[in-house]
Amino acid sequence: MRRNLRTLLTFAAALAAGTLTLLPATPAYAETNGGVRVMPLGDSITDGFNVPGGYRINLWQRMAAGGHTVDLVGSGFNGPAGLGDHDHEGHSGWRIDQLDANIVNWMRTHAPRTVLLHIGTNDVGQNYDLPNAPARLSALIDKIRLLGPQTEIFVAQVIVRSNPTEEARSQTFNAAIPGIVAQKGARTHLVDMHSALTLADLADGLHPNQTGYDKMAARWYAALQSVPGSLAHVTAPPTGSYVLLSNPLSNRCLDDSGGGTAGPGSQVTVWDCHGGNNQRWTRTAAGELRVYGDRCLDVNGNGTADGTKIQIWPCNGTNAQRFTVNANGTIVGVGSGKCVDVKSSGTANGTIVHLWTCNGTGAQRWLVR
Repeated sequence: MRRNLRTLLTFAAALAAGTLTLLPATPAYAETNGGVRVMPLGDSITDGFNVPGGYRINLWQRMAAGGHTVDLVGSGFNGPAGLGDHDHEGHSGWRIDQLDANIVNWMRTHAPRTVLLHIGTNDVGQNYDLPNAPARLSALIDKIRLLGPQTEIFVAQVIVRSNPTEEARSQTFNAAIPGIVAQKGARTHLVDMHSALTLADLADGLHPNQTGYDKMAARWYAALQSVPGSLAHVTAPPTGSYVLLSNPLSNRCLDDSGGGTAGPGSQVTVWDCHGGNNQRWTRTAAGELRVYGDRCLDVNGNGTADGTKIQIWPCNGTNAQRFTVNANGTIVGVGSGKCVDVKSSGTANGTIVHLWTCNGTGAQRWLVR
């Protein structure tokens, strides 16, 4: 009771002093605008310590001025009315391992097109197993990559700090990041955030002031502009061209076991990606996934039950053979609304492929390449 009274008195004092900024009664969400989902991910600097909303305010304004319709996503919410969307995944005091412990749920919930990652500040400040901090960052990026095969990830080197000992640690940590990013493929990008700010841009020796956050926003926006697809929706694979459909949890490909020689009804499995004809599919304008030209990925029984086997059958244009490829990597049967799924997450070669209720797990997400 005393705690609640203390909180209420603090709130009233702040309100009377004019130091408390209230959000409008109806927050300016952008979730309903169909925008490209961008997840600001990190610690208090992403949250906006000292300046609620932080770099997200100016970044949002830059994206809007550039004609980009963007939906910021995350479980956090803060910032002024001038920030068009207040959602984020910035968690004050958090280290890399703490983000890693939650990233699966966040990725499944929000399925971001783009992730802006600035993390490691608290690993440095807490001197938390720093020799292994780069490995933890690498593992976190790998997890995002697996859960979001089409996601563009921008990995920032942490900003400058005034404490000389901690700044030296930051520079050591930052030096490892380019090599990590270089190993993660074309959709992972390095952002030199450290050189964007000086000590004059810090409010307390650690967190940026308004000028510092604005400089961060400029650096983020420049990075996004360098990758035009990062602010655009993922498009479905082109019709009429060959594609490999690989499961991100196992990096194994959707495979017509038997290479189509077993005839109609041959079972579809996942197998090591080797680019053989039995792993190459063409997507037609009607939404069919064809192998060998005259045979289609087919849902036996039109997918009316969970666990329905996926097979190869002569193409006849029925709903059982038509699929929608979604931006988050899921492949959904048109006739059933259920997802192409790898039983046991495709951890073994020859794992049988089924149709199952869509729940957005990695087993149901496919990298189209």
